[in-house]
Amino acid sequence: MAQASPISITTRDGVTRLTIDRAEARNALNDAVMAALTVAILEAQADASTRAIVVTGAGDRAFCAGADLKPDAKTFGFDYARPNTVYADLLRAASHCTLPLVARVNGACMAGGMGILSMCDMAVASEEARFGLPEVKIGLFPMQVAALLQMVLPRTKFAEMCITGEPITAAEALQYNLVNYVVPPAQLDAKVDWLLARIVDKSPTAIRRGKYALRAMQDMTYEQALGYAEVQIGSIVHTEDAAEGLRAFNERRPPAWTGR
Repeated sequence: MAQASPISITTRDGVTRLTIDRAEARNALNDAVMAALTVAILEAQADASTRAIVVTGAGDRAFCAGADLKPDAKTFGFDYARPNTVYADLLRAASHCTLPLVARVNGACMAGGMGILSMCDMAVASEEARFGLPEVKIGLFPMQVAALLQMVLPRTKFAEMCITGEPITAAEALQYNLVNYVVPPAQLDAKVDWLLARIVDKSPTAIRRGKYALRAMQDMTYEQALGYAEVQIGSIVHTEDAAEGLRAFNERRPPAWTGR
């Protein structure tokens, strides 16, 4: 009998929702979860009808509590013959994803879960959610998560969270730009849907090309980024969506995007 997937996947109205389905383990990460998320992101991106991806955890206690630390979980069973890890490959897949990724933070977001949060473009959190990097409490350090979080959090706050291992509240996460919105638990889904509605009615071509360009410019100098952007704006105007958007604007009607 085939083993059940550790994540559930639903698609409706152009939105693919990926739910880590391990509520009993506070949606902790193991190799199976990370591999499944990676494949799901790649498959969603390959589907032309998909406009956005939501990542969340099952239940209401945890978004993702980080790595599964049970002795039999084999979460740290690295293959030293490989230069890459399953978790890093997940972060890479998310980084290269040209669809908007939205995190629905329904509870505790800890350790590796902070990487799952940070790999997303936007996030909506319950006001009861807590965020932390507690790895030092068990003799570890958020090495892979640091690659993302050090670009998001202020340097001193990031250092404090790494070195003390103490969590922050949802209000503090909002203050430090970890999330876009914080709402009462009962309003979480409504706020996520509100944000998605503001995404899926926009040009999928513009978003796809824009995300690709932003990633490419991330490590460029100012002059390099400006020159790259000159080429990009010169080519994006030739897409079907750009032509439709300009027609719709001048005809004062909603655009009918083709995604081409």
